[in-house]
Amino acid sequence: MAVGEARAHLSYARISSRKVKIVIDLIRNKPVGEALAILKFSPKAASSLVEKLVNSAIANAENNHHLDVDKLYVKEVYANQGPTLKRIRPRAQGRAFPILKRTSHITVVLAEKEA
Repeated sequence: MAVGEARAHLSYARISSRKVKIVIDLIRNKPVGEALAILKFSPKAASSLVEKLVNSAIANAENNHHLDVDKLYVKEVYANQGPTLKRIRPRAQGRAFPILKRTSHITVVLAEKEA
């Protein structure tokens, strides 16, 4: 991690990384105030998770790295696939269909904007 950077990481979020990527593409390279506003009014299920994660990264930047909150922007944000929980759905004539409950690992990296 470079100087002037803060990050927050959420592991094993019970939502598909494909659904999270729709939301995180909206906030990449945006100032944190604008990113939080976008997440607050986004109707997607992943937006509340990502919003909490951005707030956590802001708190890390302020308290652990002593960065100026007003100069922060979303430098990196990515969602990787986590382990899949495999479940069985009973079907007709004794058959079983798989249900894949996907998880994801989400990371947010904030940095200070240069003047």
